[in-house]
Amino acid sequence: MTRVLILGGGFAGVAAALALEKEMEGRDDLQVTLVSKENFVCFTPMLHEVAASDLDLTHIVNPVRKLLRRVDFVHADVVSVDVERREAVVSHGSDGHTHTLAADHLVLALGSVTNFFGIPGLAERAMTMKTLGDAIALRSRLIELLEEAGTECAAGERHPLMTIVVAGGGFAGVETVAGINDFVRGSLRYYRQIPADAVRMVLVHPGKVLLPELDERLGRYAARKLADQGVDVRLEARVARLTEEGVVLADGSRIPARTLIWTAGTSAHPMLASLPCATERGRVKVDETLQVPGFPGVWALGDAAVVPNVETGKPHPPTAQHALREGRALARNVAAVARGGTPKPFRFRTLGQLASLGRRTGVASVFGVSFSGFLAWWMWRTIYLAKLPRLEKKVRVAIDWTLDLLFTKDLVHLNTAAGGAAAARGASGAPALAPAAAPPRPAA
Repeated sequence: MTRVLILGGGFAGVAAALALEKEMEGRDDLQVTLVSKENFVCFTPMLHEVAASDLDLTHIVNPVRKLLRRVDFVHADVVSVDVERREAVVSHGSDGHTHTLAADHLVLALGSVTNFFGIPGLAERAMTMKTLGDAIALRSRLIELLEEAGTECAAGERHPLMTIVVAGGGFAGVETVAGINDFVRGSLRYYRQIPADAVRMVLVHPGKVLLPELDERLGRYAARKLADQGVDVRLEARVARLTEEGVVLADGSRIPARTLIWTAGTSAHPMLASLPCATERGRVKVDETLQVPGFPGVWALGDAAVVPNVETGKPHPPTAQHALREGRALARNVAAVARGGTPKPFRFRTLGQLASLGRRTGVASVFGVSFSGFLAWWMWRTIYLAKLPRLEKKVRVAIDWTLDLLFTKDLVHLNTAAGGAAAARGASGAPALAPAAAPPRPAA
């Protein structure tokens, strides 16, 4: 029996598990286990649509157990990794007890975390847009701001309340500011006390052009379109610190704002730094076959790995489309090694990149051809709908988008502070038999 242990349930880890599941058909000598702290995989390109109330929060996530039928799934946190022994210690359960999982092939797919670069106030006060929880929290925050700014007692604070700063002009930042700008401005009809000029959306980007991954012309087009929609685009600007009063930029200017959304950086999972493997900027170096040199049976991919590209001499970019292909290539190589064969080098070129700019406009570069406007927006929705796993989720998203053409966006505020004293007392008002402490409400 060949045991394969995959650590991480993001795009790369799940893609590897799905491909290995196909390798398991018709054979009983391969055992695959996937460990993830979430029991679902999130389709992150659509996160901003959840934050902007375009999609239901459950429609862009797929339960891992519905995706994988033969692969064993462990819902747990990874505590430590021993690459020399190909073991991992994981914790799970209400008491956080641990288990040691061993394997013949250990796959590192731990992904990345938000990087605040040590900027004062960011870690404590900024919001992020990396997980489903981030998108839900941002949507709730926007509705909270509208409700508070819509009261008479907040008349003197409306402008800082309704000023929202998004830091980062890459895909996440541009799509986030475009989506929430449409959502907030479209909701003003229900908040008569809030004048339109009180709403201010600011996009701060350190580069000379937005969306540096695309052609410069598309970046300039994106900046013009966002400006036409009322977004204040600040190029060659950096966030210096975040205080209770607002955002301070590197040039000393201040933006009175109660909300900063940070999309300007990620870094490799901190656990990778503790491993004896060679790393680059916190990511594990691998060879062309995705194996970690010097550690037989250890593999890495996705945001956790630096994957060399012999054609360009530079590493493959840590994007979702590369992670998916790396996962499939890794599965083929692991299966080949298990059969006594030879692994093959990973080869892949970026097919294209797309970004939604709100109001049914977008930018796209597909096979080297650039598009903008409605056609790019239509391509964005069509391609990502096709990439969304499982037919059930595709249908639900398509229905959501159709209803969005007919009705206004939902303004229901979801209070994430579930339970509390009322739940502990029980329905009758008497104390519950085993009351549990209410979880703290996430900082907005």
